[in-house]
Amino acid sequence: MAGSAEILTALRELSNLKQITREELHGLLQDGILAALAKKHGANVQAEIEIDEVKGAIRIVLLKTVVNEVTDESREVTLEEARFMDPEFQAGDVMEIPVDFMEFGRTAVQAAKQRIIQRVREGERTRIRDEFAGRVGDLLSGEVQQIERGKLVVMLNKFREAEAIIPYREQNHREHYHQGEPVRAVLKRVEDTPKGPRLILSRADALFVQALFKLEVPEIQQGIVEIKAAAREVGSRTKIAVTSRDDAVDPVGACVGLKGARVQAVVNELGGERIDIVPWSPDPERFAKLALAPARVARVFSDAVSRTIQAVVDEDQLSLAIGRNGQNVRLASELTGWKIDLYSSREWLEKGGEGPLFAPLPEDEAEADIPLTEIDGLETATVAVLSEAGYNTLNDILDLNRDDLLRLPGIAPEEADRIMSIIDELTTEDDEGGVSA
Repeated sequence: MAGSAEILTALRELSNLKQITREELHGLLQDGILAALAKKHGANVQAEIEIDEVKGAIRIVLLKTVVNEVTDESREVTLEEARFMDPEFQAGDVMEIPVDFMEFGRTAVQAAKQRIIQRVREGERTRIRDEFAGRVGDLLSGEVQQIERGKLVVMLNKFREAEAIIPYREQNHREHYHQGEPVRAVLKRVEDTPKGPRLILSRADALFVQALFKLEVPEIQQGIVEIKAAAREVGSRTKIAVTSRDDAVDPVGACVGLKGARVQAVVNELGGERIDIVPWSPDPERFAKLALAPARVARVFSDAVSRTIQAVVDEDQLSLAIGRNGQNVRLASELTGWKIDLYSSREWLEKGGEGPLFAPLPEDEAEADIPLTEIDGLETATVAVLSEAGYNTLNDILDLNRDDLLRLPGIAPEEADRIMSIIDELTTEDDEGGVSA
């Protein structure tokens, strides 16, 4: 049977493996020894336990009260028995009985072991709950440990004892993983189970996209830029609405990054999923117009009671506003939290709509310079090239001609023609919106 030195060595290894402090280790060992003593001497046993890690020794002393008549043998001893050991004992004294650690029988040692294991598990559950309860929305990394009936069991890199899974419904079904492969996912919730807390991870939720942008965009980490809303159809398309607490920081441009590097890193992690980044607005009508990008919206009307938006678009913009299988308007509705009904200009007029389709902009908004990142039709890579050359707003490129554009590295003739077409269109009709990647 193992001696106290071997027990202490084993427990120190357990402490390192389970990240238990020295004080917690001593408490677990003392509880285990008390459980073993209770198994052998009775449930109400009292004892003093001293642990000397330097000497590798455990000192155990039973404490029994000297009485004339014993009612509880686990904590009392008769005066006659006590005086057999020392004639000076009197009723009410406490008798100390040394116990050799090696005297523990197999059953008692097993009881101590079970108590220690139980306490270790309870401690692990508490630490996992404390560690992750406030981290919903955080990006976690690990490796696929097992694949069970469609769900991925993940071993986290920094908290390996935590049970973490990616359920089938929280996966991107365009992705396929194998055992041992690295994986990143967002913490969606913490579930309590009979076996302890379970971490539910997701790669399908819009939270995953937000977590990736937080990783790639320092302005989000610093709290300057905030993602106010997100809507996603996993594997196909995501829309996010961003705002900035600093007027000098363009939230859309911050998320796109230099030459589109930041948004492209997110797109790569999502397997090529399309991402629309639009400015957020507290005005539901303006927000709806922005959310329907890349389509240009002529007019919007809102009904606060039913939380419904009626959006009017030109005939050539209707299919773009609706999107494939209604995806664009569906995501825009989810992003804004309002039901959006789309009408073409012809449908609106037939319905009895009045007034100009394109309402005039307020004077201060009409005169405002538009960042290139907010111009519909300009690809992310094109915006990055223009920005590198010092062109950041619409006014910066208004006086450029086709030859000027062709001199910029990365601008092909077809792209130059498309930029000139966009400039011509914007000089006669203002628009505002976001960026797609």
